[in-house]
Amino acid sequence: MLTFETVNELSLKVTCSGSDTLFVKAGAFIAGDNPGNKNYRFEKVLLGPQQSLAQAAFGSLMRRATGENFPLMKVTMNGDSVTYYADKGQHVVIYQLAPGEVVSVESENILAFTPDCNYQVRFIGSGIFSQKGLATSTLTGKGPNAYVALLCNGNPIVLSNVNSNSTLCVDPDAVICWFSQRGYCDPQIKTDLSWKNFIGQASGESYSYEWNSHQPVTVLVQPNERIGGIRVGID
Repeated sequence: MLTFETVNELSLKVTCSGSDTLFVKAGAFIAGDNPGNKNYRFEKVLLGPQQSLAQAAFGSLMRRATGENFPLMKVTMNGDSVTYYADKGQHVVIYQLAPGEVVSVESENILAFTPDCNYQVRFIGSGIFSQKGLATSTLTGKGPNAYVALLCNGNPIVLSNVNSNSTLCVDPDAVICWFSQRGYCDPQIKTDLSWKNFIGQASGESYSYEWNSHQPVTVLVQPNERIGGIRVGID
């Protein structure tokens, strides 16, 4: 069994009781501690974490085609151990998914997840795309030990309309992920284009993700925008 904890907000501590496996961003391991000889090993995941070879191959093709591909390694733990993971000093956010709960996240913001999470890549929009494309990575809780560790460039802001029924509006290049217990709950893509966009006088906030009161979600936003932005695509 695995448990996730943060260390000084910048590192992930994974405690393994017995034997288990973990999926982590390749190269993110920084330290380990276990009784006796080292009892964990790393191997690169060539296709994907899915158990079915066909699903893994299809998932790998989807990740490459949509820009959601990211290097992944599998950690096999044969006994009690504690291992630590981090990436470029980014803040680490831990979340335990309930069975059926979904988190949609940019692949670059994934640090680690347990096998109790079902991983896939899916399309989320049409006609408009971010620098990552028309797709997002999705993790769905399928067991009692569905942990996800996410990376954030700075301390995250947490927005939720689950109880308030409010409308959430965020910059696509600042979004880390969104959680929902009602399926994918993807945002609407709002545009505010005018003639000023074509003469270089736009406000810089012409696109946004929006969730209305009928879409109960929790959204994590980082205080640092990705470079590139979103732009109009060609259907």
